[in-house]
Amino acid sequence: MESFFDLPGKESRLRELEELTGSPEFWDNAEKAQETLREQARIRDSIEAWEKLSLELEDVEVLEELSSEEKDEDASREATEKLNQITARVENLEFKRTLGGSDDSRNAIVSINAGAGGTEAQDWAEMILRMYLRYAERSGFATNMIEYQEGDDAGLKSATFMVRGDYAFGYLKGESGVHRLVRISPFDSNKRRHTSFASVFVSPEIDESIEVEVDEKDLRVDTYRASGAGGQHVNKTDSAIRITHLPSGIVVSCQNERSQHQNRATAMKILRARLYELEREKQMEKMDELNATKKEIGWGSQIRSYVLHPYRMIKDHRTEHETGNVDPVLDGDLDEFIKSYLLWTSG
Repeated sequence: MESFFDLPGKESRLRELEELTGSPEFWDNAEKAQETLREQARIRDSIEAWEKLSLELEDVEVLEELSSEEKDEDASREATEKLNQITARVENLEFKRTLGGSDDSRNAIVSINAGAGGTEAQDWAEMILRMYLRYAERSGFATNMIEYQEGDDAGLKSATFMVRGDYAFGYLKGESGVHRLVRISPFDSNKRRHTSFASVFVSPEIDESIEVEVDEKDLRVDTYRASGAGGQHVNKTDSAIRITHLPSGIVVSCQNERSQHQNRATAMKILRARLYELEREKQMEKMDELNATKKEIGWGSQIRSYVLHPYRMIKDHRTEHETGNVDPVLDGDLDEFIKSYLLWTSG
């Protein structure tokens, strides 16, 4: 993995990219041009981050000299505090080098579906939705709901939302799979322990430069009246759209746009992103077959268990990372689980 500290290499690569973007033929290949611009922005950001850290290190050196020459304990404490902050930021920047996938810098589309089990599973799906919305908020990402289907008595049947921000997909891509909850059911009058499942699928938002062919003959399009929180237009017209891609079985919905036409356009965008990610997963599976040390991480596999009874623990079955402090995780503190996954896949 390329080191964050390879400043000469980064500066050299940035000069190469600047020459490329200035050439008359640059936009002949729109897809390649977009990728080049994204790489250029990433390299420029890392150079600026390094330069800022270098200036702050110079300030620390001044404080240390002052502390040594004048026996200034306040300056010594301030130098130590600043150095610890710089060290933490350097470690974070080094960690971000794990986000080197071609789609990692993109926005993310997150879909959640309740598993079998009725109200219990639908309540769990809503808990999962809240967890990811809180994670996005804590991480400085913007979100907008695309589709939300209420549960029969509580929770939700399905929901899809967009997460916008730098490397949103890179951070969230490892969340795809089945999430398992074990708890005393709040819906069971006999207070018995229940196991519930919810599936999560994360795909990158793809731009117009990426072509994903979709044959209209492979689609079944249904309209319906939207339900749930979605603004003033919800429940007034049959404007919500559900599209089923027959060859893959993928189903996408959109209800929160202002018209049936807009809902269809958004649903098709989500479908293309899902098909794109499905193909990427197939390529990853082929690579994993050649690497016996990697565990299967394909769509549909159980990736994480959340146990609230008879003990309290959350465990990722791929990385073996676990914690007994479950409440912060369910409130969106997913950083350690996401970090352990990214380090596991990069190692």
